[in-house]
Amino acid sequence: MNAPTTSARPIVFMWENFGPMHVDRCLAVAKHFKGARKVIGIELGGRSDTYDWAPGSSRAFVKLTLFPEATVADISTAKLFAKLLRACIAIGKADFFFCRYERPETLAISIVLRLLGRRVFVMNDSKFDDKPRELKRELVKSLFYFPYSGALIAGKRSAEYLQFFHFPKERIAYNYDSISISRIREQAGAAPAPEGADFDSRDFVVVARMVAKKNLFALLDAFSLYAQSVNAPRKLHFCGSGPLEQQLKKHAATLGVDHLTVFHGFLESVSVSRILAGAVALLLVSTEEQFGLVIPEAFAMGVPVIVSANCGACDELVRSGVNGFVVEPNNPSGIAYFMELLGSNSSLWKKMASAAAGTAALADVSRFALACEELTRG
Repeated sequence: MNAPTTSARPIVFMWENFGPMHVDRCLAVAKHFKGARKVIGIELGGRSDTYDWAPGSSRAFVKLTLFPEATVADISTAKLFAKLLRACIAIGKADFFFCRYERPETLAISIVLRLLGRRVFVMNDSKFDDKPRELKRELVKSLFYFPYSGALIAGKRSAEYLQFFHFPKERIAYNYDSISISRIREQAGAAPAPEGADFDSRDFVVVARMVAKKNLFALLDAFSLYAQSVNAPRKLHFCGSGPLEQQLKKHAATLGVDHLTVFHGFLESVSVSRILAGAVALLLVSTEEQFGLVIPEAFAMGVPVIVSANCGACDELVRSGVNGFVVEPNNPSGIAYFMELLGSNSSLWKKMASAAAGTAALADVSRFALACEELTRG
């Protein structure tokens, strides 16, 4: 299918900081339009105050970094607004996709651009169930969505949340949270399961920041129950860093499973892909999880998942009993049961691994590019 060439408007994406998935998305859109539309990425700060990933870019799209040596938290709202406005006006007539709609400078820039005749779209993956909601606060939020011409969102629950704010259904497109499946497989250096590492050599893997909402203490409780229920328990690998790291290590020691847990700290995407290539299952049992991008990363490597229903990826990707299991985050016994089931039944695991690998394409960045085309057509 040839990409449309009816519009010469550049497509502009704004994120706070560019990680590998942001580069994936810009590259996919550039590839889709085959030069017919210029792709520009605006990075607010050159450093992230959340992740330690290395800055990403490519010759296939233009990347503008407004404050190369700063994180967004270091920049005043006034300075951010002024520099972002100048950058957007300098680009000229374009279609703008913005994240972090709730920030005052994002709202102000969106209003100005709409008044100048530009089209502005919001990128969002929030859901009703992310946290307790207050009616007054939600009503105020509806004003923040007013300037947007459309929305690029993660999945069904994100769409329902936007529609609560009377955002028209026909102006919503899916597949915001997407990655390059080919990149994950290439940097893993191994074939997706059930090929690659043999079943007996694989371990459980967690890829998450060590913060409260990731529910890692409950996960360690579940792992302890699992370890007690089998003769030769597999190890549990933690990929990620955060303020709770030392407390989690102490909890593992208290439970008597510290010899079975491996804390890798923060890892770049290449290292995560290689560890996932040797995983029997990915665990993500968060109490709050807008989507869970590591789920399609696991599927790219044919790795089944054990995830909480709170993960937005459950709407579009995870089919319990097919390519993984959906669990209650506050149920360590249930989590342990599925760990034992997947970790001890090779025929079941192989079947689910094949299904996981087959599902990965549903979260590929090519679908992100199609969504951008859908929203900006005409």
